[in-house]
Amino acid sequence: MTGAPLRIGTRASELALTQSGHVGAAIAEGTGHEVELVHVSTQGDRDRTSPLAQIGGTGVFVTAVRQALLDGEVDVVVHSWKDLPTAPLAEITLAAAPVREDPRDALCARDGLTLAQLPSGARVGTGSPRRAAQLLRARPDLELVAIRGNVETRLNRALGADADLHAVVLAASGLRRVGREAVISELLPVEVMLPAPAQGALAVEATAAALAARPWFAERIEAVDDAATRAAVTAERSLLRALEAGCSAPVAAYAELEQAPDGPRTLHLRALAIRPDGSHAVEGEARAVLDPEAGAPSGPGSAPALLGEELAADLLSRGAGEILAEARA
Repeated sequence: MTGAPLRIGTRASELALTQSGHVGAAIAEGTGHEVELVHVSTQGDRDRTSPLAQIGGTGVFVTAVRQALLDGEVDVVVHSWKDLPTAPLAEITLAAAPVREDPRDALCARDGLTLAQLPSGARVGTGSPRRAAQLLRARPDLELVAIRGNVETRLNRALGADADLHAVVLAASGLRRVGREAVISELLPVEVMLPAPAQGALAVEATAAALAARPWFAERIEAVDDAATRAAVTAERSLLRALEAGCSAPVAAYAELEQAPDGPRTLHLRALAIRPDGSHAVEGEARAVLDPEAGAPSGPGSAPALLGEELAADLLSRGAGEILAEARA
Protein backbone atom coordinates (compact mmCIF):
# COMPACT_ATOMS: atom_id res chain seq x y z
CA MET A 1 0.00 0.00 0.00
CA THR A 2 1.17 3.53 -0.69
CA GLY A 3 0.23 6.96 0.57
CA ALA A 4 -2.03 8.06 3.39
CA PRO A 5 -5.19 6.01 3.93
CA LEU A 6 -8.52 7.25 2.63
CA ARG A 7 -10.49 8.23 5.74
CA ILE A 8 -14.22 7.62 5.40
CA GLY A 9 -16.56 9.16 7.96
CA THR A 10 -19.48 6.92 8.87
CA ARG A 11 -21.99 6.11 11.56
CA ALA A 12 -21.00 3.08 13.61
CA SER A 13 -24.07 0.91 12.95
CA GLU A 14 -23.54 -2.39 11.15
CA LEU A 15 -25.43 -1.12 8.11
CA ALA A 16 -23.54 2.18 7.92
CA LEU A 17 -20.17 0.46 8.31
CA THR A 18 -21.04 -2.10 5.64
CA GLN A 19 -22.19 0.57 3.21
CA SER A 20 -19.14 2.75 3.84
CA GLY A 21 -16.79 -0.20 3.57
CA HIS A 22 -18.19 -1.22 0.17
CA VAL A 23 -17.99 2.33 -1.16
CA GLY A 24 -14.48 2.82 0.24
CA ALA A 25 -13.28 -0.40 -1.40
CA ALA A 26 -14.74 0.68 -4.74
CA ILE A 27 -13.07 4.10 -4.54
CA ALA A 28 -9.68 2.72 -3.52
CA GLU A 29 -9.73 -0.20 -5.97
CA GLY A 30 -6.45 -0.41 -7.90
CA THR A 31 -4.92 2.66 -6.24
CA GLY A 32 -2.81 0.99 -3.55
CA HIS A 33 -4.45 3.12 -0.86
CA GLU A 34 -5.89 1.67 2.32
CA VAL A 35 -9.33 2.63 3.59
CA GLU A 36 -9.90 3.70 7.19
CA LEU A 37 -13.46 3.84 8.54
CA VAL A 38 -13.80 6.67 11.07
CA HIS A 39 -16.78 6.20 13.40
CA VAL A 40 -18.87 9.33 14.06
CA SER A 41 -21.66 9.38 16.66
CA THR A 42 -24.82 11.21 15.56
CA GLN A 43 -27.80 12.52 17.49
CA GLY A 44 -30.00 9.84 15.91
CA ASP A 45 -27.63 7.11 17.14
CA ARG A 46 -27.40 8.45 20.69
CA ASP A 47 -31.19 8.67 21.13
CA ARG A 48 -32.67 5.38 19.93
CA THR A 49 -36.04 5.69 21.63
CA SER A 50 -37.53 9.09 20.74
CA PRO A 51 -39.39 9.57 17.44
CA LEU A 52 -37.10 11.14 14.82
CA ALA A 53 -39.34 14.17 14.42
CA GLN A 54 -39.05 14.84 18.15
CA ILE A 55 -35.23 14.86 18.21
CA GLY A 56 -34.79 16.97 15.11
CA GLY A 57 -36.13 15.02 12.15
CA THR A 58 -34.17 15.60 8.96
CA GLY A 59 -30.43 15.64 9.54
CA VAL A 60 -30.22 13.76 12.85
CA PHE A 61 -28.09 11.05 11.23
CA VAL A 62 -25.88 13.27 9.08
CA THR A 63 -25.00 16.57 10.79
CA ALA A 64 -22.13 15.23 12.92
CA VAL A 65 -20.74 13.18 10.01
CA ARG A 66 -20.74 16.24 7.77
CA GLN A 67 -19.05 18.30 10.46
CA ALA A 68 -16.21 15.76 10.64
CA LEU A 69 -15.74 16.27 6.91
CA LEU A 70 -15.71 20.06 7.20
CA ASP A 71 -13.26 19.87 10.11
CA GLY A 72 -10.85 17.80 8.02
CA GLU A 73 -11.12 14.76 10.29
CA VAL A 74 -12.17 12.59 7.31
CA ASP A 75 -11.70 12.79 3.53
CA VAL A 76 -15.11 11.57 2.42
CA VAL A 77 -18.43 10.58 4.01
CA VAL A 78 -21.07 8.03 3.01
CA HIS A 79 -24.75 8.48 3.85
CA SER A 80 -28.01 6.73 3.19
CA TRP A 81 -29.16 9.40 0.75
CA LYS A 82 -32.68 9.52 2.15
CA ASP A 83 -31.27 10.78 5.47
CA LEU A 84 -29.82 13.96 3.93
CA PRO A 85 -31.63 17.30 4.19
CA THR A 86 -32.98 18.32 0.78
CA ALA A 87 -31.25 21.72 0.87
CA PRO A 88 -27.65 21.47 -0.42
CA LEU A 89 -24.71 22.53 1.74
CA ALA A 90 -22.48 24.93 -0.18
CA GLU A 91 -19.22 23.73 1.38
CA ILE A 92 -19.83 20.08 0.47
CA THR A 93 -20.03 18.36 -2.92
CA LEU A 94 -22.24 15.37 -3.64
CA ALA A 95 -19.33 13.66 -5.31
CA ALA A 96 -20.87 10.32 -6.25
CA ALA A 97 -24.09 8.32 -6.31
CA PRO A 98 -23.23 4.60 -6.50
CA VAL A 99 -25.61 2.19 -8.22
CA ARG A 100 -28.84 2.01 -6.24
CA GLU A 101 -29.84 -1.11 -4.31
CA ASP A 102 -33.40 -2.47 -4.38
CA PRO A 103 -35.57 0.52 -3.30
CA ARG A 104 -38.55 -1.54 -2.15
CA ASP A 105 -39.77 -2.09 1.39
CA ALA A 106 -39.57 -5.57 2.86
CA LEU A 107 -42.06 -7.30 5.14
CA CYS A 108 -40.35 -9.57 7.67
CA ALA A 109 -43.06 -11.67 9.30
CA ARG A 110 -43.33 -14.71 11.51
CA ASP A 111 -43.78 -17.98 9.63
CA GLY A 112 -42.96 -16.26 6.32
CA LEU A 113 -46.40 -14.68 6.02
CA THR A 114 -47.14 -12.08 3.34
CA LEU A 115 -49.01 -8.83 3.99
CA ALA A 116 -52.25 -10.40 2.75
CA GLN A 117 -51.76 -13.43 5.01
CA LEU A 118 -51.23 -11.55 8.28
CA PRO A 119 -54.13 -12.20 10.68
CA SER A 120 -56.63 -9.46 11.42
CA GLY A 121 -55.31 -7.24 14.20
CA ALA A 122 -51.71 -8.29 13.58
CA ARG A 123 -49.13 -6.01 15.21
CA VAL A 124 -46.68 -4.62 12.66
CA GLY A 125 -43.69 -2.50 13.60
CA THR A 126 -42.26 0.46 11.69
CA GLY A 127 -40.77 3.82 12.62
CA SER A 128 -41.84 5.41 9.32
CA PRO A 129 -45.08 7.40 8.99
CA ARG A 130 -44.92 6.74 5.22
CA ARG A 131 -44.79 2.98 5.73
CA ALA A 132 -47.42 3.01 8.47
CA ALA A 133 -49.87 5.02 6.37
CA GLN A 134 -49.51 2.79 3.31
CA LEU A 135 -49.81 -0.35 5.42
CA LEU A 136 -53.06 0.97 6.89
CA ARG A 137 -54.36 1.85 3.44
CA ALA A 138 -53.75 -1.74 2.32
CA ARG A 139 -54.75 -3.38 5.62
CA PRO A 140 -56.75 -1.01 7.88
CA ASP A 141 -57.27 -3.88 10.33
CA LEU A 142 -53.58 -3.95 11.34
CA GLU A 143 -52.21 -2.49 14.56
CA LEU A 144 -49.15 -0.35 13.78
CA VAL A 145 -46.44 -0.11 16.43
CA ALA A 146 -43.73 2.58 16.34
CA ILE A 147 -40.25 1.07 16.60
CA ARG A 148 -36.65 2.29 16.23
CA GLY A 149 -33.19 0.79 16.45
CA ASN A 150 -30.68 -0.98 14.24
CA VAL A 151 -31.61 -3.77 11.83
CA GLU A 152 -31.21 -6.63 14.32
CA THR A 153 -33.08 -4.80 17.08
CA ARG A 154 -36.07 -4.27 14.82
CA LEU A 155 -35.99 -7.79 13.38
CA ASN A 156 -35.96 -9.26 16.87
CA ARG A 157 -39.26 -7.54 17.64
CA ALA A 158 -40.90 -9.93 15.14
CA LEU A 159 -38.49 -12.83 14.68
CA GLY A 160 -36.59 -13.04 17.97
CA ALA A 161 -37.16 -15.37 20.91
CA ASP A 162 -39.07 -12.67 22.79
CA ALA A 163 -40.92 -11.25 19.78
CA ASP A 164 -43.93 -9.08 20.56
CA LEU A 165 -44.89 -8.25 16.97
CA HIS A 166 -46.20 -10.28 14.05
CA ALA A 167 -44.02 -8.47 11.52
CA VAL A 168 -41.77 -5.49 10.88
CA VAL A 169 -41.16 -3.51 7.71
CA LEU A 170 -37.62 -2.46 6.77
CA ALA A 171 -35.84 -1.28 3.64
CA ALA A 172 -34.87 -4.21 1.45
CA SER A 173 -31.62 -2.43 0.58
CA GLY A 174 -30.41 -2.44 4.18
CA LEU A 175 -31.25 -6.10 4.67
CA ARG A 176 -29.41 -7.03 1.48
CA ARG A 177 -26.35 -5.00 2.39
CA VAL A 178 -25.93 -6.74 5.76
CA GLY A 179 -26.65 -10.18 4.32
CA ARG A 180 -30.07 -10.62 5.97
CA GLU A 181 -32.27 -10.94 2.87
CA ALA A 182 -33.29 -14.46 3.98
CA VAL A 183 -35.62 -12.95 6.61
CA ILE A 184 -37.72 -11.17 3.98
CA SER A 185 -41.14 -12.80 3.71
CA GLU A 186 -42.39 -10.40 1.03
CA LEU A 187 -40.90 -7.63 -1.06
CA LEU A 188 -43.77 -5.16 -1.11
CA PRO A 189 -44.53 -4.00 -4.67
CA VAL A 190 -44.37 -0.26 -5.31
CA GLU A 191 -48.06 -0.33 -6.19
CA VAL A 192 -48.74 -1.24 -2.54
CA MET A 193 -45.83 0.50 -0.81
CA LEU A 194 -44.23 3.34 -2.76
CA PRO A 195 -40.68 3.84 -1.40
CA ALA A 196 -39.28 6.85 0.39
CA PRO A 197 -37.46 9.35 -1.83
CA ALA A 198 -33.87 8.07 -2.32
CA GLN A 199 -34.51 4.76 -0.55
CA GLY A 200 -31.80 2.26 -1.46
CA ALA A 201 -29.42 4.97 -2.69
CA LEU A 202 -26.16 6.12 -1.13
CA ALA A 203 -24.69 9.63 -1.24
CA VAL A 204 -20.91 10.09 -1.19
CA GLU A 205 -19.88 13.57 -0.09
CA ALA A 206 -16.51 15.32 -0.15
CA THR A 207 -15.14 18.85 -0.17
CA ALA A 208 -13.72 20.50 -3.28
CA ALA A 209 -10.39 20.88 -1.45
CA ALA A 210 -10.15 17.14 -0.72
CA LEU A 211 -10.92 16.25 -4.32
CA ALA A 212 -8.36 18.75 -5.63
CA ALA A 213 -5.64 17.58 -3.24
CA ARG A 214 -5.75 13.98 -4.49
CA PRO A 215 -6.19 13.60 -8.27
CA TRP A 216 -6.53 9.82 -7.93
CA PHE A 217 -9.33 10.36 -5.42
CA ALA A 218 -11.31 12.60 -7.77
CA GLU A 219 -10.83 10.12 -10.61
CA ARG A 220 -11.99 7.15 -8.55
CA ILE A 221 -14.97 9.06 -7.12
CA GLU A 222 -16.13 9.74 -10.66
CA ALA A 223 -15.76 6.06 -11.51
CA VAL A 224 -18.22 4.94 -8.81
CA ASP A 225 -20.86 7.52 -9.77
CA ASP A 226 -23.96 6.11 -11.50
CA ALA A 227 -25.72 8.67 -13.68
CA ALA A 228 -29.05 6.81 -13.73
CA THR A 229 -29.19 6.66 -9.92
CA ARG A 230 -28.25 10.31 -9.63
CA ALA A 231 -30.98 11.36 -12.07
CA ALA A 232 -33.71 9.27 -10.44
CA VAL A 233 -32.91 10.39 -6.89
CA THR A 234 -32.55 14.02 -8.00
CA ALA A 235 -36.15 13.90 -9.24
CA GLU A 236 -37.42 12.25 -6.05
CA ARG A 237 -35.65 14.65 -3.71
CA SER A 238 -36.59 17.67 -5.81
CA LEU A 239 -40.22 16.69 -5.27
CA LEU A 240 -39.63 16.28 -1.54
CA ARG A 241 -38.01 19.70 -1.31
CA ALA A 242 -40.79 21.38 -3.32
CA LEU A 243 -43.36 19.84 -0.96
CA GLU A 244 -41.34 21.25 1.97
CA ALA A 245 -41.50 17.82 3.55
CA GLY A 246 -38.75 16.17 5.58
CA CYS A 247 -37.50 12.60 5.40
CA SER A 248 -40.00 11.52 8.10
CA ALA A 249 -43.08 12.99 6.34
CA PRO A 250 -45.75 10.65 4.91
CA VAL A 251 -44.46 11.24 1.37
CA ALA A 252 -43.31 8.62 -1.11
CA ALA A 253 -41.58 9.00 -4.47
CA TYR A 254 -39.87 6.68 -6.90
CA ALA A 255 -38.32 7.42 -10.29
CA GLU A 256 -37.18 4.93 -12.92
CA LEU A 257 -35.36 5.36 -16.22
CA GLU A 258 -37.28 3.85 -19.12
CA GLN A 259 -35.62 3.15 -22.45
CA ALA A 260 -37.86 2.75 -25.48
CA PRO A 261 -36.41 0.74 -28.41
CA ASP A 262 -34.57 3.18 -30.68
CA GLY A 263 -36.04 6.04 -28.68
CA PRO A 264 -34.97 8.52 -26.01
CA ARG A 265 -34.67 7.65 -22.36
CA THR A 266 -37.56 8.78 -20.20
CA LEU A 267 -37.56 9.37 -16.46
CA HIS A 268 -40.83 8.14 -14.92
CA LEU A 269 -41.63 9.60 -11.49
CA ARG A 270 -44.43 8.42 -9.20
CA ALA A 271 -45.27 10.10 -5.90
CA LEU A 272 -47.89 10.43 -3.18
CA ALA A 273 -48.69 12.26 0.02
CA ILE A 274 -50.85 10.23 2.40
CA ARG A 275 -52.69 10.82 5.64
CA PRO A 276 -51.01 9.04 8.57
CA ASP A 277 -54.07 6.81 9.05
CA GLY A 278 -54.03 5.81 5.38
CA SER A 279 -57.56 7.09 4.78
CA HIS A 280 -56.69 9.45 1.93
CA ALA A 281 -53.79 9.97 -0.46
CA VAL A 282 -52.99 12.39 -3.24
CA GLU A 283 -51.08 10.54 -5.95
CA GLY A 284 -49.56 11.42 -9.28
CA GLU A 285 -46.99 10.55 -11.89
CA ALA A 286 -45.08 12.36 -14.59
CA ARG A 287 -42.40 11.74 -17.20
CA ALA A 288 -39.53 13.73 -18.64
CA VAL A 289 -37.38 12.95 -21.67
CA LEU A 290 -33.65 13.03 -20.95
CA ASP A 291 -31.12 14.28 -23.46
CA PRO A 292 -29.25 11.16 -24.62
CA GLU A 293 -26.19 13.25 -25.41
CA ALA A 294 -25.95 14.49 -21.82
CA GLY A 295 -26.03 11.14 -20.05
CA ALA A 296 -28.47 11.58 -17.18
CA PRO A 297 -27.91 15.17 -16.04
CA SER A 298 -28.97 16.15 -12.56
CA GLY A 299 -28.84 19.16 -10.28
CA PRO A 300 -30.85 22.41 -10.07
CA GLY A 301 -32.56 23.25 -13.34
CA SER A 302 -31.98 19.81 -14.86
CA ALA A 303 -34.78 17.73 -16.35
CA PRO A 304 -34.91 15.41 -13.31
CA ALA A 305 -35.09 18.33 -10.86
CA LEU A 306 -37.77 20.10 -12.89
CA LEU A 307 -39.76 16.88 -13.15
CA GLY A 308 -39.84 16.63 -9.36
CA GLU A 309 -40.87 20.25 -8.97
CA GLU A 310 -43.65 19.93 -11.53
CA LEU A 311 -45.11 16.79 -9.98
CA ALA A 312 -44.93 18.41 -6.52
CA ALA A 313 -46.88 21.40 -7.84
CA ASP A 314 -49.51 19.03 -9.23
CA LEU A 315 -49.83 17.21 -5.90
CA LEU A 316 -50.09 20.51 -4.00
CA SER A 317 -52.82 21.72 -6.36
CA ARG A 318 -54.84 18.63 -5.43
CA GLY A 319 -54.53 18.85 -1.66
CA ALA A 320 -51.14 17.40 -0.71
CA GLY A 321 -50.31 20.50 1.33
CA GLU A 322 -53.31 19.95 3.58
CA ILE A 323 -52.31 16.32 4.15
CA LEU A 324 -48.77 17.32 5.13
CA ALA A 325 -50.07 20.08 7.39
CA GLU A 326 -52.27 17.54 9.18
CA ALA A 327 -49.29 15.23 9.59
CA ARG A 328 -47.18 18.02 11.15
CA ALA A 329 -49.91 19.09 13.56
